[in-house]
Amino acid sequence: MALNEDSGVSGILLQLPLPAHLDPDDMTGLIVPEKDVDGLTPLSAGLLAQGRPGLVPCTPAGVMELLAHARVELEGARAVVIGRSQLVGKPVAQLLLASDATVTQCHSRTRDLAAVCRGAEVLVAAVGRPGTVTGEMVGEGAVVIDVGTNRTDAGLVGDVDFESVAAKARAITPVPGGVGPMTIAMLVSNTARAARMQLHASAAPAAG
Repeated sequence: MALNEDSGVSGILLQLPLPAHLDPDDMTGLIVPEKDVDGLTPLSAGLLAQGRPGLVPCTPAGVMELLAHARVELEGARAVVIGRSQLVGKPVAQLLLASDATVTQCHSRTRDLAAVCRGAEVLVAAVGRPGTVTGEMVGEGAVVIDVGTNRTDAGLVGDVDFESVAAKARAITPVPGGVGPMTIAMLVSNTARAARMQLHASAAPAAG
């Protein structure tokens, strides 16, 4: 791929979802890891899973920045992630685990999802279904991060029923205006980091 070889390009982002005839895993795999500013190549995912430095997916990184800004104590906290996508669910669970939270990952087959969610001190909703999380599913004082971006006749809405959940949560992100802007900020941060990594690699003396 020409962009991999172009020294004037610091980062490559594959905009998902792709047309049906293109396989997203195959297409993502074409990106060299040092330019993988959305952290989705197998090498980037492997580094994250092993807790090693690398480029981290933008939206999960944005979630962690929001939690840090809100001074949420993650060490030992009960965290629940609803969703297991490669783009958000899995990497955000790994980042929470790396911050010493106790993480439960839920999905469409989870039994009694409401009961699991009520035990969460930190709840991240990333399922892509509007109104999945309601007030009765959230414990008092929980921190709720809504990653959902669902286009409806009423406009853009999240996975969380904002009004009912906000009445119980200590902190909650809106849609739009919550995680979305942080995703863009993390993309810029990743691109700058990728550029520095490539600069250092080109300046390093050749082995041998």
